[in-house]
Formats: sequence, structure tokens, C-alpha cells
Amino acid sequence: MVTVTADSAAPSVVTALYLRTKALHLEAERTGVVAEILRGAASRDAYVLLMRNLHPAYREIEDGLERHRNSPVLAPLGRWRLARTAAIAADLAALAGPDWAEQWPLLPEGEAYARTVALAAEGDGSRLIAHAYTRYLGDLNGGLIVRRLLEKSLGLGAPELTHYDFSAIAEPAALKSDYRLALERAGAAAPDSDAIVTEGAVAFECNIALSVAVQRHLAASPAQSR
Repeated sequence: MVTVTADSAAPSVVTALYLRTKALHLEAERTGVVAEILRGAASRDAYVLLMRNLHPAYREIEDGLERHRNSPVLAPLGRWRLARTAAIAADLAALAGPDWAEQWPLLPEGEAYARTVALAAEGDGSRLIAHAYTRYLGDLNGGLIVRRLLEKSLGLGAPELTHYDFSAIAEPAALKSDYRLALERAGAAAPDSDAIVTEGAVAFECNIALSVAVQRHLAASPAQSR
């Protein structure tokens, strides 16, 4: 006879996402342009191209969360309007000018990432929890480190790095804790936590593919990146 104990209970959705994506997270940090950023070796063009291609994915995350903000599942996330889409657009305008969207290409991998998020927003939208975990909790956990690296390696200043500034919303440490709790509550209300965890792996795979694509694009046509 098998005795069920508290230790055998299923992990929370955030813990499950962490466990499922831990290896992918390490791969993401060691691959493509993200690895260059973390080594302090990325070019300004590489950073601009990466953020230009992340912008549509963030837009789809935020549009999806807004549509479902009063739903039983995503209501815990509804109060947090982190507005990274607007922050990225402001950064890109400071980095590349007001016509950044026309001057810098949206790569197929950037389109695919945004399309993946849009699909996750269908139905009850619960798979958006995985994308919020991957992007927002990632920004809150590692954003300060990335910001300092970009300040040092590329000489970027505050007007070009608002994506990593959450101070207008809340104190970063408290915001990270509160947002993690909101993700936990949303995950607990979701009808299919396995689908969320699987979507987390998909989200990391999209990020890895985009990171590699940015690196390859610049290597293939450094003079025609724009």
C-alpha cells in the first residue's frame, strides 16, 4: 500500500515551471545574443535587434492579460500592469530613433514568438501564465544585472534602459515577491497546470530561437541589419 504524504503533493505552478525549464534557462543564457550580452560582448545593434523582436511578444502578453484581467484564472495578474511593451518602445526610440519599427527587421523567429503568445491567450488564457513567468519574472529576477551589464558594456543610460526600471510600479524586491505570488494564485486557479508547464518550455524555446536568430542575422549581414 502507498501512503500519500504532504511531500508527494504536486508542486506549485511556479515551482513546476522552474523545474521544467531549468535546463532550458541555462541553455538560453549560454546561447546566441543573450550569451553575448551576459559576457558584456554584445554590440549595440545586437541589443536593438533583440529588443525590436521581443516587442511584439510582450505586446501579445499584455494584450492577452488585459483581455482576461477579470477572468477567474488570470484575475490575480490583472492588477499588475507592468507595461513593458511601452517601456521597450521608449527604449527603442531612444536607441534607434522614432522609426525603429521600420528601420529594424522583425525576424521570422520574432513573429513566431508573438504568434505563440497569441495562441496561448486563446480560450481561458491560462497558458499566458507561462509567458508572464518567463518574461516578467525573468525581468524582475535578472533585470538589474542585465541593466548594469548594458550600462558598462554599451554605455547605455536610463532613457535607453527603462525596460528594466520597475520603480514607478513598486520597490523591485517587493514587486518580485508579489508578482510571484500572483502567478502562484493564477496557476492554482487554472484547470490544467500541466499545459502551463508545457507552455513554459515552449516560451524558453522561442526565446532561444530568437536569440540565435539575432546573432545569425547580424553575422550574415552586419552592414544591412537595418
